[in-house]
Amino acid sequence: MTTVQAGLTYYKQVNEQVRGITDNEIAIENVVGQRYLGCGSSGKTIIIHGTPGNGLGQYLNGSTVEVFGNAQEAVGDTMNSGDIIIHGNVGDACGYGMRGGRIFIQGDCGYRGGIHMKAYQDHFPVVVIGGRAGSFLGEYQAGGLILVLGIGQDGAYPASNFCGTGMHGGKIVLRCDKAPAGLPRQVLVSAAGEEDLAHITPYVEDYCRFFGGDAKALLAQQFYVLSPNPEAGYHQLYTYES
Repeated sequence: MTTVQAGLTYYKQVNEQVRGITDNEIAIENVVGQRYLGCGSSGKTIIIHGTPGNGLGQYLNGSTVEVFGNAQEAVGDTMNSGDIIIHGNVGDACGYGMRGGRIFIQGDCGYRGGIHMKAYQDHFPVVVIGGRAGSFLGEYQAGGLILVLGIGQDGAYPASNFCGTGMHGGKIVLRCDKAPAGLPRQVLVSAAGEEDLAHITPYVEDYCRFFGGDAKALLAQQFYVLSPNPEAGYHQLYTYES
């Protein structure tokens, strides 16, 4: 493994150094807000200690990026494949326009997590949030899965206002004791069934593998599925053929 000391080095210089490393395993130490770490990376394992700045793992194309700390805005923006694992919290717009791959967040996510997520053929993006999410979670979601485990929320609804506004594809799955109320017209709510639980089980197991916890105990709790309401979509913007 090759180690890079970030410290107070300007982010462009840190990224140039990282891109020039041929080793497939890279550690970046003492990160203090450097932006765009791991951007567009393929075939690497990048371990980050500290707090990376905006755009961590943008356009990620198959690498694994693991952060021991919090991360700022736009984690995994437009990523294609790979894993981003955050041992902490993330800021706003995590997974913006995400097209594939997985993001695992141990703690909380800021506003507009999963905005404009989309899936195509075998590309299926997943965002797993261990704690709670801010407002506009899954805004205009077009595909993929957003899973909010609500750990530490004592069964309360683990998202803020306007969850699923404008969503027209994909699913949002929330662990909470009662069905969410007051959601936008574009969202339907149903209790998770066996098929839903089977779908989320691998992601819950991986979350517990990364961060600790009891996957079986989590899966035994109540989950609710938010899906697009076909009667309240944006029909003037999209065409559909049965």
